[in-house]
Amino acid sequence: MPEATIAAEDDVPQDLRLMDAYLVAAARAGARDAFARLVAHRGPRLYAHARRLCDDAETARDLVQQSWVEIWRGLRSLRNDHAFLPWALRIVTRAAARDLRGKLAARRLESDWAGLAETCTAQGGEGGAEAAALHRALAALSPDHRAVLALFYLEQMRVAEVAIALDIPPGTVKSRLMHARGKLRALLEGEDHGQS
Repeated sequence: MPEATIAAEDDVPQDLRLMDAYLVAAARAGARDAFARLVAHRGPRLYAHARRLCDDAETARDLVQQSWVEIWRGLRSLRNDHAFLPWALRIVTRAAARDLRGKLAARRLESDWAGLAETCTAQGGEGGAEAAALHRALAALSPDHRAVLALFYLEQMRVAEVAIALDIPPGTVKSRLMHARGKLRALLEGEDHGQS
């Protein structure tokens, strides 16, 4: 395995590694034009990597954009300026993994809500109509809001656990819960008013 790593590093021309090191050092020193040149220099490689990891071009562009913010913030922690590309690719990989986890959580949530609505609808009567209204209202929420509601209420996770599951800060969980409850309430009340 070490031989493969050495071979992979040898595949990168020395002048490209030197250019990376120069631009990283200049950007770390505060030269914004150096960071802009670094983005132009390595942006296509990061995008190609993101595109391999995710399902569509728009998501890949978003991942790379998020990654550049993280790269800018973490540039001071990079110990070897010549190792910029592998370090930056790892940041893109982690961003893609977070995105995938979020999409999987949203799919699980949609499946959970669909199962709950089907169960309630199968019970029939007015409860079935209420469950169908709840299902429609939940479907109208954003995936972020559906995910936080499902984890908090269906999975009965604490705020800290939801934060870990969704890879977001606890304050963001609280904010999303507040907004999701408000939107859900407004959607359900809107359906009630429409039936009256």
